[in-house]
Amino acid sequence: MPTTRQAEPSAVPANRQALPAEERHAGELAFLAAHDDGPRPPGWALTPRAVVTFICGSGDEPLELPKGGRPTGADGLEPPARLVVAPKFVGERALVERCVVTLAGERGLLLVGEPGTAKSMLSELLAAAVCGTSALTVQGTAGTTEDAFRYGWNYALLLAQGPSLQALVDSPVLTAMRTGRVARVEEITRCLPEVQDALVSILSDRRVSVPELAGSADALVAAVPGFTVIATANLRDRGVSEMSAALKRRFNFETVNPIADPAAETALVRGQAAAVVQRAGAAFGVDDAVLDALVTVFRDLRSGRSAEGWDVERPGTVMSTAEAVQVAASLGVAAAYLPGGDVLDLMPGHLLGVVRKDDPADHSRLLGYWDGPVRRRAEDGSAMWRRLWDLRENLR
Repeated sequence: MPTTRQAEPSAVPANRQALPAEERHAGELAFLAAHDDGPRPPGWALTPRAVVTFICGSGDEPLELPKGGRPTGADGLEPPARLVVAPKFVGERALVERCVVTLAGERGLLLVGEPGTAKSMLSELLAAAVCGTSALTVQGTAGTTEDAFRYGWNYALLLAQGPSLQALVDSPVLTAMRTGRVARVEEITRCLPEVQDALVSILSDRRVSVPELAGSADALVAAVPGFTVIATANLRDRGVSEMSAALKRRFNFETVNPIADPAAETALVRGQAAAVVQRAGAAFGVDDAVLDALVTVFRDLRSGRSAEGWDVERPGTVMSTAEAVQVAASLGVAAAYLPGGDVLDLMPGHLLGVVRKDDPADHSRLLGYWDGPVRRRAEDGSAMWRRLWDLRENLR
């Protein structure tokens, strides 16, 4: 398990709520490009080793640039001589290394797992580190068409000039093929199977034919070195479409599991929630004991067993880390802008909002959790859990 220290929230311009990973961490990317001058796969901005360091962090010891290794970056700034690279993904380093090896071999990578396990974030970080941009992204939905993976047309130019390169509109995938970059496909199993299978020939033949331009040099787009695809899939979600065997064979599957270490999950929730509250223009003022209790509730309900070994009836909804971050952020915003009350009083209501999303019966499961582990911890003398037990009426 890599160190759990989180990256400090980056400053975001006032007119932008969030920055893509390549801008948010531009300083670290420039430093790592100068720090590690080892062999790189064709088209890569960093070495595979540097990509792993960027995502998992460098530990507590700062990395140092070699003498004379401080070139000016693309932003016109010179990277520092020494830097501690902060970890950005809480998970197994071996998982990240396997992902990097897959991409270095120009094979498709499919990140699967329950919602809220940071699959999209890991996909974004990998793309930013490998090719310098995470923007070549297709969001999979039931309405996604093959054009999102292949190409479309500017119909005004098409009617005026007929089929031409100028009238052709590249998809993010086609742009990645032309430039040797990483294309990202979010929620690939949300796409209809016949749309998904547009990727089969792209991942095997590494080219896209444009029959409307037959007879010209532009009728065939061949992928340049560096092109590959990262896809994500929440296989537990309702409404997903099964992938064909042919498409599955063209991806390496990697499962992103929930965070195993309670302390690591709590640190992540604290850091991410603090960043949300900071963007809302306030300081994060939720007590650590409240966050510990919040994460404990999420972990117990997610796993179906408490830390003490007591059985817990799992709700149908996914009690993900991402949901825990949102609840912690809501408590932080309430503490900042609605002062005067105890934020702990608000926790049961927010938990009920999370649990009741999918199945009405989950309400009774949350009450059962209160009547089980919460009550038993209160009886054992914990003041925090005694207070939560007293708040049971807030769940009705």
